[in-house]
Amino acid sequence: MRIDNISRRGVLKGIAGLSGLVLSGYLTPGRSAFMADAEAAADAVLEPNLFVSIAEDGTVTIVAHRSEMGQGARTSLPMLVADELEADWNRVKITQAPGDPKYGSQNTDGSRSIRRHYISMRQMGAVARHMLEAAAAQEWGVDASECEARNHEVVHKSSGKKIGFGALVKTASTLPVPKPEDVKLKDPKQFRYIGKDMQIVDMDDITHGRAIYGIDVVVPGMKYVSLERCPVLFGKPKSYDASAALAVPGVEKVVEIPSITPPAAFKAWGGIAVVASNTWAAQEGRKKLKIEWDLGPNASYDTPSYKTALIETSHKDGHVMRKEGDVGKALEGAAKVIEADYYIPHASHAQMEPPCAVAQFEGDKLEIWGPTQRPQAARKALAGALGIPEENITVHITLLGGGFGRKSKADFMVEAALLAREVGAPVKLTWSREDDMRHGYYHSVSAQYLKAGLDDNGKTTSWMHRTVFPSIGATFNAETKKAIGVEMGMGFVDVPFDIPNILLENGEAEAHVRIGWVRSVANIYHAFAGSSFADELAHAAGKDPVEYLLELMGEPRILDLAAVGVEKYWNYGDPVDKYPIQTGRLSNVIKVAAEKSGWGRKLPPGHGLGIAAHRSFLSYVASVVEVAVSDSGELTIPRVDMVMDCGIYVNPDRIRSQLEGARGLRLEPSALRRDHGQAGRD
Repeated sequence: MRIDNISRRGVLKGIAGLSGLVLSGYLTPGRSAFMADAEAAADAVLEPNLFVSIAEDGTVTIVAHRSEMGQGARTSLPMLVADELEADWNRVKITQAPGDPKYGSQNTDGSRSIRRHYISMRQMGAVARHMLEAAAAQEWGVDASECEARNHEVVHKSSGKKIGFGALVKTASTLPVPKPEDVKLKDPKQFRYIGKDMQIVDMDDITHGRAIYGIDVVVPGMKYVSLERCPVLFGKPKSYDASAALAVPGVEKVVEIPSITPPAAFKAWGGIAVVASNTWAAQEGRKKLKIEWDLGPNASYDTPSYKTALIETSHKDGHVMRKEGDVGKALEGAAKVIEADYYIPHASHAQMEPPCAVAQFEGDKLEIWGPTQRPQAARKALAGALGIPEENITVHITLLGGGFGRKSKADFMVEAALLAREVGAPVKLTWSREDDMRHGYYHSVSAQYLKAGLDDNGKTTSWMHRTVFPSIGATFNAETKKAIGVEMGMGFVDVPFDIPNILLENGEAEAHVRIGWVRSVANIYHAFAGSSFADELAHAAGKDPVEYLLELMGEPRILDLAAVGVEKYWNYGDPVDKYPIQTGRLSNVIKVAAEKSGWGRKLPPGHGLGIAAHRSFLSYVASVVEVAVSDSGELTIPRVDMVMDCGIYVNPDRIRSQLEGARGLRLEPSALRRDHGQAGRD
C-alpha cells in the first residue's frame, strides 16, 4: 500500500470508512511524505546511516529528525545532506523521524538545529557519496579518486562515463561504511544548495490543504475530548455535576483526571473531561458542566499587586550577577544621572494551532501523535505520568501550526494519554483558543530598573541594571525565586557596552502561573529595556542615537565575561571560545541598518526613527523602525529595516522569513501579551 498520494482532504473525508487502517504515522503527499513508502518489492537499498537511504530507482530518502513549525528545519537540514551527497533535489524525499534517542537530540527549540547539525548532517551525505563513488570505481575497475558524484550520478573524470545513483546501490550496499569523521567534506565553493534560496518542502502540501498538522490526525474508533481545567494553577475540583453535559447529543461520558500539583513541569493540568463522538458535542457538553473549584494557593494572585511588587523589588539590592568598577561612586560623581523603569507583562505563545494530540493504547503500549517540538522529552514525560517504560511509547511528530516554544512542553500530550487510558479508547484532545490563552506556559512578566551616570561630555560612565521576573526554573522547582543561568545569559550579564562601571543584579520573584520559554526568551525584556535606555541616554546627552549606541559599544573587542566575574556563562549552550561575544559584529549591523534605513533622512511630520541592536542566540541583529503618529494619536509602522549577522547560513529564504516573522510577532504585542487580572480568571 502506498500512502503518499492520499490527499489530506481525502483522508479527512473518508477515514471513517477505513475501519481496518490503524495509522502508524500520518498522511501527506508528494516527495515531502512524512512516512516512508511501503515498497511492494524487496529491492536493494543503500542505507549507510540513519539519515540517508537510496533506492534502486534512484530515489533518495532523507530523514528529518527535527520538528517543523515554519522555521524550515525539514528543508534546511536535508539540504545539508543532499548537497554533500550531490543528490538531485527533485529526486529527494523527506521523511519525518519518530521520537527516538537513536537520532540524537530531537529537541527543536533553542534556535540550534542548524548550528548543532551543520557538520553532522553534511557528514551523513558525504558518507553516502563516498560509498557511491567507491562503488562506481569498482564497477569500472578504476581508483575511487578518479570518480566524482555530480547531480545524482557518478562521473569518471577522465573518460566522462556516467552511472546513476540507483544503478550503484547494489554494489555500494556491499561496501564497508566509512566513519563520518574520515570522509572529506566539500569545499564551500562546490555547494549546490547551501547558501541558496530553497522553497520549503512542505509548501505545496500546505498551500493545497494536504499537509497534516496535529489537529488533523484521525484514527479509527477515536473519541473526542474537551477538558475543563481549574482557572488557577494548582487548584482542583471540589465537586461537579455532569448531568446537563451528559444530556448533550453526542456526549458519551464525563471523566476526571488528577489535577496538577507542584512543580508544574510538563504535567497534565487535569480537570473534568467531556468525551463525545465529535468535537462540537464535547465542547458543548463541557459548557454544561457545573464545577465547584478549590482555587488553591494561587487564588489571591492578581496582576496589579504583582506588578507593584516586581517594581518595588527592582528598586532594592539584588543578587550581583556582574560587577565592574564602582557604580555607586561613579553615580555620585556624575554630571547627570538618568534612571528608568520598564515593565513587560506576561506573554502567551498564541501559536495558530492550539495544543492537541491523539493517543491510543494497545495493552501497555502507547502510540501518540502530536505537534511536539521535543518528542524525546514527551516520551519521558509520558512514561513518568503513565508509569510505563519509554520504549513502550511511540511518538509521531506532525507538522506544527506554530510553536514558539509552547509545543516543547508535553503537558497536552500527557493529558491525551491519561484520557485515552481512562476512557479505554483512542482519544483526540483539542485545546480551544481560550484554553491556550488561559492555561499556557507564559513568558515571564518582568520589571527592569536601569540607572546610569553621564559625564560633562555626555559620555556614559556607569550602568546599573536590575532585572526581576518569575523564572522558568520555578516550573521545575516551585521554590525557585532567582533567575537561572540561562535567563541571565540572555542579554543581561552579556551587556556589550564598553563602560568602566557596570553593576548587574537580579531580584527574586515568585511564580504564580506556569512560566515557559517563548521565542527569544529572556532576551525579549532585556533587549527592550537595554536598547530603550541607551536611547534615553543619547537623548539626555543630546547626541544622535546611532552615534551614541556605537560609542557605547566602543572599539571592536571580544567580551571576556569570565574576566569580570561572570561564572558559567551559558552562551546558548555552545563554547565561548567557538562562539565568542564579538562587539564589532554588533557595531557592524548597527552601521548597516542605519545606512539601509536612510538614518538621518528628512521625515514627514509625525514620523520618527528608532534603533535597537542585540546579540541573541549567537546572532547579531539591528533593527530600525519608522514610527508615525497621526494627529488623532493613531500609531502606525510604515517601515522596518532589519540586519542580521548569523555567520554561515543554509537557506536565505528561511532567514528572511524568520526575520519577517519576528518583526510581526513583536509589533503585535496586543495579540500576545496577557494581563491575568485576578488569579487568571478573566
